[in-house]
Amino acid sequence: MNIILFDDPVIRQSLLPLTFTRPVADMRVGIMTIAEKWQVFAGATVSFLTQPYLQHKYPAHYSTHNVFVNGAVCPDERLVEQVRSLKVGEGLYCEDTLVALNADNLDLHDAAQLVMHSSAKRVECLPENIVREVWEIFVQNGNQIRADFKVLTAGRQSQPIDDKYTMVYNEENIFIEEGVKIRAAILNAENGPIYIGKNAQIHEGAIIKGPFAICEGSNVNVGGKMRGDVTIGPFCKVGGEVAASVIFGHTNKGHEGYLGNSVLGEWCNLGADTNTSNLKNNYAEVKIWSYAKGGFKSTGQQFCGLIMGDHSKSGINTMFNTGTVVGVSANIFGAGYPRNFIPSFAWGGASGFETFQLRRASEVAEKVMGRRNLPFDDIEKAIFANIFDQTQEYRVWDRKA
Repeated sequence: MNIILFDDPVIRQSLLPLTFTRPVADMRVGIMTIAEKWQVFAGATVSFLTQPYLQHKYPAHYSTHNVFVNGAVCPDERLVEQVRSLKVGEGLYCEDTLVALNADNLDLHDAAQLVMHSSAKRVECLPENIVREVWEIFVQNGNQIRADFKVLTAGRQSQPIDDKYTMVYNEENIFIEEGVKIRAAILNAENGPIYIGKNAQIHEGAIIKGPFAICEGSNVNVGGKMRGDVTIGPFCKVGGEVAASVIFGHTNKGHEGYLGNSVLGEWCNLGADTNTSNLKNNYAEVKIWSYAKGGFKSTGQQFCGLIMGDHSKSGINTMFNTGTVVGVSANIFGAGYPRNFIPSFAWGGASGFETFQLRRASEVAEKVMGRRNLPFDDIEKAIFANIFDQTQEYRVWDRKA
C-alpha cells in the first residue's frame, strides 16, 4: 500500500499559519508527526499531496496501488484496517470529510479530484482523530502521546535510568531511548506516559509530568517544569514552565517564562521571560484569528495561549495575550501586549509594526538554519517568497503607507 497524504483544502486553511510551511500531515501531535504515525501504524511508505509551492520540498510518489489519506487524520489500528479494506474507487468518510480513497493507479493531483473519484461508501471514523483546527493540536496531544507511546514501545526494552539522584514515579510508564542523559530530575508518569527520545537530555532540577514526549536531540533545561500534555520536537531547547503545548522541531524556549495551551512551529525562538496568557480574566471562551473565516473565531476552549508559525521570534519580556496568533517569520518585541493577530513578516510590537522585508527575513533564516548545519536553499527561499506574497493582504500598515 502506497499512502499519499493529501491536504484537505478546508482543513488546511483552518490550520494556518502552521500549514503555510508544511503539508497538514507534517504537523506533530503526540510523539510523532501525522505522517510518521501512518508509516508506523500502516507499515507503508508515505508521501504528500500538498500546495504547489510546497510540492517540491514534499513530493508525492505514485505507484500502481495508491491510497490517498487525509493528512489531518491520526490513525489507529481500526482505522488502518478500514483503509486496507477499501475496494478500488471506494472512499472512507467521517461525516462529510473524505478520510481515505483507494485510487489504485489513478494519477490524481488535487483534493477536488479525489472527491470526484470517491464513491458514496461511508464508514464511521471518530471525529477526535481528525485535527481540524490549530487549537486541537494541543487539545488532542495528551491522548496522542498515549497512543504513540503504546505503538512505539511495544515489545521493546527501555534504557535504564542510571542516575541515583533522579526521582521516578511509575517507572513502567517511562520509556528512554539510547543516548539519553538525565541528571537529578523528577519524572512522574502517574497520569500518563513519559517518552524520552534518542540523545535527549533532562538537566538538573527539571520536573517532568506525563503525558510528556521529548524527541531526538532535545533538552529540558535546568529547572524546567513540564506540566503534562507536552510534546517537545526534535533538536529543541526548552526551559521555564510549559503546560499542554506542542513545540515543533528546532525551536527554542530556553529560559524562564510560561507557555500554556500553545503550539510553536519550527525554527522559532522565545526570548527570556516571554510569557503567554492562556486564560481570560472573565473566564470566557477564547477567540483566535482564523484565516479560514477572515476574522476571529471562538475556539470553544477556556484555555488557549499562543499559536506561532515557523521562523517567528519574540524578544525578552514579551507578553502574549490570550489566544494570540503569530504568522511566519514575525519578530515581536517591546513593552506591552501586542495585538492578538500578528501577520507573517511583521516587525514590532504593541507600539506598532512594520514589514520585515523578505531579503532581511531570508538572511536571518539562513543564519539560524546554518547554525544547525542545514541549508536555507533555493527551495526554502521560494517557499518564503510565496508566503510573503500570500500574506501581504494582512500587513495593513503597508496599505496605509
